[in-house]
Amino acid sequence: MDYTREELMDIVSGQMPERRWGHTLGVMETAVALARRYGEDPQRADLAALLHDVAKYWPIEQQEAVIRDHQLNMELLDYDKQLLHAEVGAYVAQQDYGVEDTGVIDAIRYHTSGRVGMTKLDKIICLADYIEPGRDFPGVDRIRELAEHSLEEALVAGLDSTISFLIEKQKRIFPTTVLARNDLILQIRSK
Repeated sequence: MDYTREELMDIVSGQMPERRWGHTLGVMETAVALARRYGEDPQRADLAALLHDVAKYWPIEQQEAVIRDHQLNMELLDYDKQLLHAEVGAYVAQQDYGVEDTGVIDAIRYHTSGRVGMTKLDKIICLADYIEPGRDFPGVDRIRELAEHSLEEALVAGLDSTISFLIEKQKRIFPTTVLARNDLILQIRSK
């Protein structure tokens, strides 16, 4: 990687409002704690959490252009614009910041949508994004409690919350999110 952690923190914090930087710090702290609890490398979790929202405040047109210009996941363009920053962030982490760890890149890429076959790091970053200390939405305390004993159960509760919100707002649900939820339910049942 071409940058130190401190340099990356300066770069990332400069690309977002102070409140979102506070969220990122909370996700970093939570991801490291979850990594320690569930046997994942805390440094990988810290790096993925640091970069997970790097493109969140880029103009939507710029995010769409990165996806189109680099032939990333074009299907995302047909769904909620909130999904774009994860795909673009993964690309930027690799191309601009020299992250070579594909597991870290994928954890950034799937932190909003989930995916079938989520790795432990994918689950940690997605879950940390839901439950970091600054988050306050109906059901977050229950998700935090579930995270004490099961990444999968906590993530299902988080995805249920997202899906319910999208249904309530009459928005389309990205199919990968539904498939991720179903896969997590199978994982829970097989334990």
